[in-house]
Amino acid sequence: MELLNVQDLKTYFTTKSGSVKAVDGVSFDVEKRKATGLAGESGCGKTTTALSVLRILPSNGKIVSGKMLFKGLDLAQLDEEDMREDIRWQEISIVFQGAMNALNPVYNIGHQMTEAIMLHEKNVEHQEALERAGKLMELVGINASRLDNYPHEFSGGMRQRAMIAMALSCNPSLLIADEPATALDVIVAAQVLKLLKELKERLELGMILITHDLSIIAEICEKSAIMYAGKIAEYADVVSIFKEPQHPYTQGLIGAFPSITGKRVKMTSIPGTTPDLLRPPPGCRFHPRCKYAKDVCKTKEPEFSQIEKGHFVSCHKAVAEAKRQKW
Repeated sequence: MELLNVQDLKTYFTTKSGSVKAVDGVSFDVEKRKATGLAGESGCGKTTTALSVLRILPSNGKIVSGKMLFKGLDLAQLDEEDMREDIRWQEISIVFQGAMNALNPVYNIGHQMTEAIMLHEKNVEHQEALERAGKLMELVGINASRLDNYPHEFSGGMRQRAMIAMALSCNPSLLIADEPATALDVIVAAQVLKLLKELKERLELGMILITHDLSIIAEICEKSAIMYAGKIAEYADVVSIFKEPQHPYTQGLIGAFPSITGKRVKMTSIPGTTPDLLRPPPGCRFHPRCKYAKDVCKTKEPEFSQIEKGHFVSCHKAVAEAKRQKW
């Protein structure tokens, strides 16, 4: 069952230097009980895409065009009151990057969780909200008695779990997790990711997982969108992305990631740097860094094309080879 369908989303930021095309024609979907990963280098537009879905952009950000169909409703067309009362927290919630520092240090965890529940759900008394908060804490593996503790009394992993519990407090259908393993050590990060995977199944959540770490995508997600410079370079199921990557950027990301199984191979790097989104290069935005680039790549922007069922790519070379044309 499809929960969210994003179609040709464009989100720009107005600055003194001009318009920054942070998200420039992004399309993907999220299904119930399944996770879609948004992966790519820093600054590629992953978080801006998530903030656009929730309509919580900074004041200089604007959704220029596109659709965000959530259970049949176009979120781009809803007014602010409907988004605040009916969508945020109630239907779609987010665990922000750096969530460990998002808790208020002067209030205990129970106060912060009950406040969130009572703010977004009408006719809920404090005791009922407190009981629900306790159950949510137990759900994420923290004893309910810890509701009286303050954030500084929690470890980093526990604070991250508390933020996940808070995000689930109003029973959303869709959870957005932005870099959920950031600033956690390897063992704690693995525990948090395992928790997210279990919650996805148990609560039948749809999930958008934002990360630069492809191993996290492989562990949790069913689909993945590889983003580059505000656009989606490649979009497919996770198995296809890892076994048959078609875009040179996807191939470069996978080649730069070490493997602990199979033959030992030398890791590769992607030369160059990401483009300035104030003045992105003409044609394919990846062409200055692509070893396969030809003249057409420098002048004509590739279409977001389906080369196999469910496998989309924005690359002249990949499309030509899919049509069995010599590149």
